[in-house]
Amino acid sequence: MKNAFALAAFWLCIGPLFAQKNYMPETLAKIKEVENNINGTLLLNGEGPSTIAQRMAKHKIKGMSIAVIQDYKIAWAKGYGWADELEKRPVTTETLFEPGSISKTLNAIGILKLAQDKKIDLNTDINNYLTSWKFPYDSLSKGKPITLAQILSHHAGLSVHGFPGHHNSAIPTVYEVLDGKKPAVTPPVRSEFEPDLQFQYSGGGTTISQVLLEDVTKQAYDVWMYENVLKPIGMGNSSYAQPPAKDKLPLCASGYFSDGTPVLNKFRVYPELAAAGLWMTPSDLCNYIIDMQLAWQGKQPSKVLSSDMVKLHLTPYNNSASAMGTFVEDLDGTKNFSHSAGNDGYCGFFYASLDEGYGMAVFLNSEAWEFLQEIKNSVAKAYNWKGINYEPQRKTSIAVPESVVKTYEGIYLYDDRWAAIGKKDGQYVFHTSGISASMHFITPTSFFNEEFPAVKTFVKDENGNITGYSRTVNGKEFPKSIKITSPDTVRLSNETIGSIGWYLLENKRYPEAIAYFKRGVQLYPEDVNMHVNLAHVYLFNGDYNNAISIYKARLKDTVRPDYSGADLIKSDLLYFIEHNGDGKLINNVFSDLDIERPKGY
Repeated sequence: MKNAFALAAFWLCIGPLFAQKNYMPETLAKIKEVENNINGTLLLNGEGPSTIAQRMAKHKIKGMSIAVIQDYKIAWAKGYGWADELEKRPVTTETLFEPGSISKTLNAIGILKLAQDKKIDLNTDINNYLTSWKFPYDSLSKGKPITLAQILSHHAGLSVHGFPGHHNSAIPTVYEVLDGKKPAVTPPVRSEFEPDLQFQYSGGGTTISQVLLEDVTKQAYDVWMYENVLKPIGMGNSSYAQPPAKDKLPLCASGYFSDGTPVLNKFRVYPELAAAGLWMTPSDLCNYIIDMQLAWQGKQPSKVLSSDMVKLHLTPYNNSASAMGTFVEDLDGTKNFSHSAGNDGYCGFFYASLDEGYGMAVFLNSEAWEFLQEIKNSVAKAYNWKGINYEPQRKTSIAVPESVVKTYEGIYLYDDRWAAIGKKDGQYVFHTSGISASMHFITPTSFFNEEFPAVKTFVKDENGNITGYSRTVNGKEFPKSIKITSPDTVRLSNETIGSIGWYLLENKRYPEAIAYFKRGVQLYPEDVNMHVNLAHVYLFNGDYNNAISIYKARLKDTVRPDYSGADLIKSDLLYFIEHNGDGKLINNVFSDLDIERPKGY
């Protein structure tokens, strides 16, 4: 094991040496400064900063690519770790990533160019331009037309926040996605409230703009975007083609989940090109950033947009943080524009100044959002960027015996939400809102987390049993949490019960998970998800017959229009396959239920 770890560390260290440029000594010094000063928001007990390699190992990150802008030029770019761990293919500056929602930023450039060329009006009803598909207005839009300006700024009141991607065996058309028809796995894109009422992020809305662009230009979206946006702006290595062309596959980073397991078939396929389908490099993306910065400052015209369109792209819409394709913030007078992104197995972001010529783009082929902030802070500190608080807090903590911490294990309710304390990767953590945070004790009964501001102090009854914990933020007390003693008596929403049960399932606390899902089935007998989740727990707890009985009873149930119990079961089984589930066991389920296995399984 030691030899395997040493070999992995060796490759992690030498990975950056492949296909990298030679830089001047002052640039190399900056790179080293960034690489050796990586922190979270917290340093404990006098500890010092970490290196990129150490933090990547901590967050189970397979590979990273970064490009940094200084004085309106790419100062340096570099790759770290593996583009594909099994193939021993290192990340280089040419490695392509599929981080997701930054696709919306370049899509906005394309739509703005159509407006600039008088092909469309940003403030006109989208149905005036849609010909292959029409948006089905209903009473929720209150008779108000939806416009491209609203779609690009996420003010159209539309549904479907984002997309999970698709396995190679079942890829829907973009029209099936918009109407929520098989093999699409998301609901139809429809109004949830009237346009211009408020901000609501909608990848579904962005997908409508993709169809509109094709209807107006009479060209395939990926072809038109490459010729009219990507190539002219300096993103010639990038592409909206889904899946990528065969000659591009050796350059594509394979995706990995947060637990380090690989995405099935290496990556998801996204017919929702405009919302999530752009394959790109950080260096390519920095060329877009620099083009916008220079045009915004009036130093040089954009290669694609007029100055008026650049202003629309970088100016908040209706006084929100969202512009048309970007998010804009003001930090103590320093204006910045940015966008983050995440597909299954990938995440990333870009961040850049509007007023000065600096910025950065970072992509990971892993799901480690917290690391993105860490690398951003290190770069900002090395270059002394304005307005960013990059100094971590320094606190002290004490060691508490595991036997004591074990008494705190359980599920807690607070503010209509839930939290859990339990073991993960060999240590006790505090889990809430999808985040598992280390517990740093300041007394045997009080702890804090790096990720959450409250200090929690456990509360006991007269018999010494834990009943909950108090919460204090900067001296202000908030309502206490309550520990659940028996799920048989709780009356929680089906979403809450389902999420608690799923957490317990993923952490292999099967008897507890069964208790919660049984309660969920009792309270919500029509909830197909609840029944199927109960079957999953039986399956992994060794009760195969009970699991199969429930699965078979739910195959023909309707989860939502055009999405059956069989579809749900198949989707969940694929998830288990990708997360180290027992392949032989799951194979037996596919056979007994006569459900088609996906390509690559």
